Amino acid sequence: MKKRKHILALVIFVFVSSVSFSQSDTTGKALYDTIYYMDSIFFKAFNTCDTTLSKILFTEDLEFYHDTEGRTNYYQNLASIRYRCTNKTKVRRELVVGTLEVYPIGNYGAIETGQHNFYYTPPGKEEIFDGTFKFLHIWEHNGDKWQISRVVSYAH
Repeated sequence: MKKRKHILALVIFVFVSSVSFSQSDTTGKALYDTIYYMDSIFFKAFNTCDTTLSKILFTEDLEFYHDTEGRTNYYQNLASIRYRCTNKTKVRRELVVGTLEVYPIGNYGAIETGQHNFYYTPPGKEEIFDGTFKFLHIWEHNGDKWQISRVVSYAH
């Protein structure tokens, strides 16, 4: 069953990436729509603890910079996701409507910036608003897929 879930996640990722690629022209509204869609796929995986899909949405040379936690790499970030997903306190991310901005990076991909709200739900308790924070993602466009290669999370 676990292996089938991993295969399904990979198939979904390839499909999503190829659909996004076919709709984008690396500039303007098409690029914005593609990155907005990839952001929604990434954070659906984050919110549902789909660690398999989260893993393939990052490049292996990922650099993650957090203003209070410091710098982490791909493997440290995956370990953090696995730890968070085994914790009884659930975390949810929600994009703040109207804050997303997307800019092309020639011959590479795109820059995504915005703000997002985070919520925590301790076991047996109501969801708690944690705060609104800023982020910057660098998306690499490689062949038919989009992956996050750099993350900056700040204003915590």
